[in-house]
Order: sequence, then C-alpha cells, then structure tokens
Amino acid sequence: MKPRETPLVPSDHMPPTDHDDARDAERADEEPEELLTPSEVAAMFRVNPKTVTRWHRTGKVSAIRTLGGHRRFKASEIRRLLAQGEGA
Repeated sequence: MKPRETPLVPSDHMPPTDHDDARDAERADEEPEELLTPSEVAAMFRVNPKTVTRWHRTGKVSAIRTLGGHRRFKASEIRRLLAQGEGA
C-alpha cells in the first residue's frame, strides 16, 4: 500500500479565504446574546425551574433549544420580565 502523499488537514486548519473574512466581520458586529438556564431564571424569580419550563410551554417566555434539546432563555428578555414584575 502506497502512503498518502498529502496529509489530511481538518477544515478549521485550512487557510482562510476572502469569503471567510466577510463572514467573520459580520459575526464580529453581532454581540452574542447572553443565555440563561432554567435554574438561573428560576433563581431570579424565586420559583422552581419546572415553573420556568411551564412558562415557556404556555408562551409567557420564549426559549432557544440547544443541540442537546435543553432550553436556554435570553437574559435580556428575562430582565425585561423582572422589571415589569417589580413595577407592578
């Protein structure tokens, strides 16, 4: 068997292209949204994490699903809800 002449290089080690530079510039402009777990949200509202899950199912708060299927909540939305509750 003849050895491979060129080594395999993972795609993340490939030299950057102009297209990659443009995509990276777009990402640099966007600040990643801080995400909170159901437990973190529950602690902020002093409720059980299952209550936060129910809020999501009923539409009171939106959530993002991770690749593993876990819920994550946008910190900005949670802070807004907290402020509304304190003002009431």
